Amino acid sequence: QVQLVESGGGWVQAGGSLRLSCAPSGRYAMGWFRQAAGKEREFVAAISWSGSSSYYADSMKGRFTISRDNAKNTVYLQMNSLKPEDTAVYYCAVRTEQAATSNPADFGSWGQGTQVTVSS
Repeated sequence: QVQLVESGGGWVQAGGSLRLSCAPSGRYAMGWFRQAAGKEREFVAAISWSGSSSYYADSMKGRFTISRDNAKNTVYLQMNSLKPEDTAVYYCAVRTEQAATSNPADFGSWGQGTQVTVSS
């Protein structure tokens, strides 16, 4: 298991922005997922080991950006134009394969999550 440290969650008004950070103990392909109360876990974005490839859920395209700083082994999720329906606990996850994937079963280690609340 890879230990993950997530940060950056909080409260923001609709239309605002937040940046989430995830710092694993190494360099891995990474994913961001979210889970709202009473709903299933939902894929948000993923990035390959190298950072050259990234993927997004359709509802996040154009608003969210995943990136990485390999010198710090840190992955970021920049969230802009936030909506109340973005309110959820956001989780980062890692996998040992190099390619990005949207399947949560392909991720072996998960962070504890950070709460994002968007007010209307």
